[in-house]
Amino acid sequence: MSEKVNKHGKKRVNFSNITKKDFLDFLMNNAIIIVLFALMVVIVAIEPRFVSLTNFTNILTQASTRTIFALGVGTIIVAKGTDLSLGRQVGLAAVISASLLQAPDYLYKMYPDMPTLWVIVPIVLVMIVTAFFSGINGFVVAKFKVDPFIATLGMMVVVYGVTSIYYDRPPYGAQPIGGLDPRFAKVAQGYFKFGEVIIPFLVLYAIIAVVFMWFLWNKTRFGKNLFAVGGNAEAAAVSGVNVAKMIILVYVLAGLLYGLGGALEAARIGSATNNTGNGYELDAISACIVGGLSFSGGIGSIAGIVTGVLIFQVIAYGLSFIGVNPYLQFIIKGLIIVTAVAIDNRKYIKRK
Repeated sequence: MSEKVNKHGKKRVNFSNITKKDFLDFLMNNAIIIVLFALMVVIVAIEPRFVSLTNFTNILTQASTRTIFALGVGTIIVAKGTDLSLGRQVGLAAVISASLLQAPDYLYKMYPDMPTLWVIVPIVLVMIVTAFFSGINGFVVAKFKVDPFIATLGMMVVVYGVTSIYYDRPPYGAQPIGGLDPRFAKVAQGYFKFGEVIIPFLVLYAIIAVVFMWFLWNKTRFGKNLFAVGGNAEAAAVSGVNVAKMIILVYVLAGLLYGLGGALEAARIGSATNNTGNGYELDAISACIVGGLSFSGGIGSIAGIVTGVLIFQVIAYGLSFIGVNPYLQFIIKGLIIVTAVAIDNRKYIKRK
């Protein structure tokens, strides 16, 4: 493949000189996107009704909280880390926020004598709680040089234990925390309507999070240091970046997003249990890798994360829409994850 410069000084690709190797490299580097696109085409061919405004709105709504989670773990991945505790932290945030925002007249209220709280108070509280646990992850990785996989795997188990102890409390024991305050439910289930077009509040929250993270990644010193640490931590340290502090901040930021997304997820579903969020970490990490982020660090974009989340959500919703066995969906999702990581590793090896 060759490039030429036109009269405006812009490069254009001469497709006539594309070699077989160029074509095979393109197929390999974009294989997962091509496969997922083909799967979407199959879904539409089987059930043309899948393409509708209602389904599109439902997909965006479900993808909104997933986008917030992916923005958090995606930032960690760019810093050459990972976070397996994401799902359990989401569950902790969901359980705590739901327990503090139950309707005053709900019969099985966890705190029957607690006064009615402003909705924002529990949401901020769970963001602080998840930021604390995620900050511990960052501290262990940065100061003790523990591999992020091991550090966050351990935290995943710890947080699940904490959530289960909080959840399984007398007098009602381990039953779903429901009866949410209508104000809290409306935060996630509300929407604006313009004619036939419905814009859920959740989509607006996701857009705000995306814009904020895009600005942070691309227009601040934090973003510059993020990519420097992920690309080459030793070189970043030599240039004056406090690598340990940066890693801790990255995990704390991710924890804040987990807490926010977890509270919104509880409000969206309408209840919470100690298993809320289970497996969300795999969806978020996979979406990031499909969206072009690399486990080798220092590579990625916000647009890629959003694209990856939307692709995964369309596939998940589409498979359910056409009635694919839920267990088979797990198999498909697992194959997508393995394929995405394998392609990412191939790219990394080739760069070396």
